[in-house]
Amino acid sequence: MSLEAIKFDEKRATLRILNQLLVPYETQYLAVDAIAPVEGIDLFSGYTAIKGMYTRGAPAIMLVGCFSVVVELNRVLNENETRFGYDVADLARFKSRLLDRISVLIQSRPTAVNLLNGCNEMRQIIDASTSTTSLYTDLLQFAVKLYKDDLKSNHAIGANGVEYIYSELEKEGFTGEFSVMTICNTGSLATSGYGTALGIIRALHQEAQHRATKMAHVYACETRPYNQGSRLTAYELQYEKIPFSLITDNMVSFLVDSLAKNKANRSLPSAAPIKFIIVGADRIVKNGDLANKIGTFQLSLIASLYPSIKFIGAAPTTTIDFTRSTGDEIVIEQRPKKELTQIMGGVVGPDGAFVHGNNGVQMQKISMAPVGIDVWNPSFDVTPHDKIDAIVTEKKFFTKTNGSYTFE
Repeated sequence: MSLEAIKFDEKRATLRILNQLLVPYETQYLAVDAIAPVEGIDLFSGYTAIKGMYTRGAPAIMLVGCFSVVVELNRVLNENETRFGYDVADLARFKSRLLDRISVLIQSRPTAVNLLNGCNEMRQIIDASTSTTSLYTDLLQFAVKLYKDDLKSNHAIGANGVEYIYSELEKEGFTGEFSVMTICNTGSLATSGYGTALGIIRALHQEAQHRATKMAHVYACETRPYNQGSRLTAYELQYEKIPFSLITDNMVSFLVDSLAKNKANRSLPSAAPIKFIIVGADRIVKNGDLANKIGTFQLSLIASLYPSIKFIGAAPTTTIDFTRSTGDEIVIEQRPKKELTQIMGGVVGPDGAFVHGNNGVQMQKISMAPVGIDVWNPSFDVTPHDKIDAIVTEKKFFTKTNGSYTFE
């Protein structure tokens, strides 16, 4: 199996992405050949990859989207592909067509601001270009730098998160072992590598090797309805050999309270109390309100009932939306009904092991609800800034001043 979600060949300008719909059952990479669908052409596009959840996680969405722009331009300018509707002989018309294609791409995930921010920077490069050659070269360099910067920022987020966590433990006078909780997937599969919230957890695991006060256990929420926690985060934690337990989203209150009150008779996976809930973000607005995978808000409410638990949002600064003041202005994406009523998984035999066929693990989709029922399926919720104790970026960790956040 693999933890590499994005494979971009800079010399050939080709992009392959890990099909995360099949993780952890098998490793399959899909070639992305276009920005968005074109009628009459059977190509897998960046838009389809993002909209269809083949790739997910705000930083990864941004990278796949921006790389798909480079891939399409390479096909048009260097491989003489004529079916995408570009006029290579007229720079103004060429730019107009490209900007239209990018506008479609942005609609693939309206809540995740990283994609919008990355595409807006590409728009500026396009506007300033004086030839198709310079346009392609500049966009290629921008996308490659974006990837490298994201990887670097992931490691910095991990380091800054560790700094904040140990400063809080020291203030409290806490010593010994502690646990953390997370939701969704914010690791290597959601980024260029390493991760944001899961990057902090990785860094804490490394710190545990030479500290007496250390993270001993991780609780990963399954993250319904799409199970990114049980499919992806559980896979990454197992891959890294980080001690963890998978829980359903509706076990959180009982677990937190049991650990806080040391209810050993409840057969808990670890006696280490939960001290931090660490989550990612798809959009953070100016006052610190945070949009993340549905279920994040309720974790913040639970944390607010326990003074000893700190709620942390982790994201690169590309996730900050300075055009919106509060979370009320964030557009929440509604996902298809079938994602809530149906589920796909690997077939298991009597021994509990996956059943393999000629093409790998046998997959099966089942319905968990009556056909034709009404469904409300928002992909994200908004956690208000007053329920967030710290926001960790690659620059530093931010805490509230006079009840609100100010991002420098």
